[in-house]
Amino acid sequence: MNYFKMQILGKSENEKFCRSAIAAFCVGLAPSVEEINDVKTAVSEAVTNVIVHAYDSEGIIGIDAYIDDNKLTVEVSDSGKGISDVIKAQEPFYSTKSDDERSGMGFTVMQTFMDSVEVESEIGKGTKVKMTKVFGGKC
Repeated sequence: MNYFKMQILGKSENEKFCRSAIAAFCVGLAPSVEEINDVKTAVSEAVTNVIVHAYDSEGIIGIDAYIDDNKLTVEVSDSGKGISDVIKAQEPFYSTKSDDERSGMGFTVMQTFMDSVEVESEIGKGTKVKMTKVFGGKC
């Protein structure tokens, strides 16, 4: 097994760094272009959710990634507001933000591009999104 952990400030410009870090970590899995793009898209959505929803101002995003055989697990976490209704939050087009820029599709996108997505959240303590993807190649 291989892993890395990082913490990064929840600023919008750091989302691209998170995508790139995960992509670089996956290189040993010999991913197809489609597989790596799927992972980058899902991580981007998870990180963006933290930036937009978790904190009233900038907070810390935790990213833990693990490779075991040909399976990648990525956990994106925060210690922010938490989600009051995790099931509702995962419904397409649902958003706690009322502005026109939010589509409410973040969790749907994650579920589309990853093999599994699990969400744990507690009000006032934060949220953890655990995503897995099995790659066709092996380390």
